[in-house]
Formats: sequence, C-alpha cells, structure tokens
Amino acid sequence: MIRLIRLWRLAGRDLRVLWLALWHPRRPIWLWPAMLLLALYVLDPFNLAIPALGVLDDFVLLPLILHLLAGLLPAAIRGGSTGSSAVFRG
Repeated sequence: MIRLIRLWRLAGRDLRVLWLALWHPRRPIWLWPAMLLLALYVLDPFNLAIPALGVLDDFVLLPLILHLLAGLLPAAIRGGSTGSSAVFRG
C-alpha cells in the first residue's frame, strides 16, 4: 500500500511537469497526441471484461505511463532551464 501511495505521489509530480511542458514553446511534437491518448485511456468507459479489475489496473498503469512520458521529455523542458526549475522539478 505504501508503494502505491509513493507511486501516486510521483505521478502527481510527473503530471505537473507534463502539464507545464504542454505549454512550453519548445515542447516535443508527440506530447499533445500522447496526452490526448492518455486522457482517452483514463476516461475510457469500456472496461467490458472485468470492470473492477480495469479500475485497479488503471491505478498502477496510469502513474507508470505518466512517469514514462515525463522521462521522455527533453532535459531543457523537464529541468526548467527558463528560471522556473522549482516548479518543474516539484
């Protein structure tokens, strides 16, 4: 349970970094489509196989995908070289 809480704290920081990166002028071209696909995944109403299991795996997969996307960002965006590094690093 503690690991899941840590994973979600990390996901919160990654989500903040990704949100700020969406509005960065030098963001990667793949970032908007990736975030839109992730939003569709989160809002997907069709967990037909086993609905409860679908919700549980989202609690693990979502933070992992957010962390992966934040790790793929260029260091200049992720590190906040524009003077707002405290905001980007969390």
